[in-house]
Amino acid sequence: MNFIVNGDLPGLLFFSTYTLLVLFWVEIYHQARGLPTDKLKIVYISVNAAMYLIQVCIWIYLWIDDNNVVQFIGEIFIAVVSFMAALGFLIYGGRLFFMLRRFPIESKGRRKKLNEVGSVTTICFTCFLIRCIMGFLSAFDSDASLNVLDHPILDLIYYMLVEVLPSALVLYILRKLPPKRISAQYHPIR
Repeated sequence: MNFIVNGDLPGLLFFSTYTLLVLFWVEIYHQARGLPTDKLKIVYISVNAAMYLIQVCIWIYLWIDDNNVVQFIGEIFIAVVSFMAALGFLIYGGRLFFMLRRFPIESKGRRKKLNEVGSVTTICFTCFLIRCIMGFLSAFDSDASLNVLDHPILDLIYYMLVEVLPSALVLYILRKLPPKRISAQYHPIR
């Protein structure tokens, strides 16, 4: 997708996808602490809607008047969005990790969940932090632009490092689905 629509849309889609995982962790954390969770999905949808609305406004303005200042603001916006995602993973992934560490050692699956949460938090935090740093670099240095359509190999390397590889690692770490629940009333025919 990055080769078709190079730039900000894939970054926002990547942000939305991975912030769903943060939302899941926030819900687990809030439920474990007895905090309300009823407004979390509304906040998630509102934040994502605001992100897309701001980005669409930037695109429309750039389409009407190709302005360097607005282009700079757009690049800073994507860097800030990436920083917010990194911060979300660090805060809630870290909170969930430390909460799991406090569970009794005998807890079933404690070590596995601890490794999953720690690994995914580290991978996603690092990925979004790299995106943030590169976004700021590209905003302030025209030679470090992320929109390098003239260099598809550089594009491929960048997006492999900050999107494809982290996604593959997260999918590998979270590959095992929970077992299916069997209803107490239903018994398979033997």
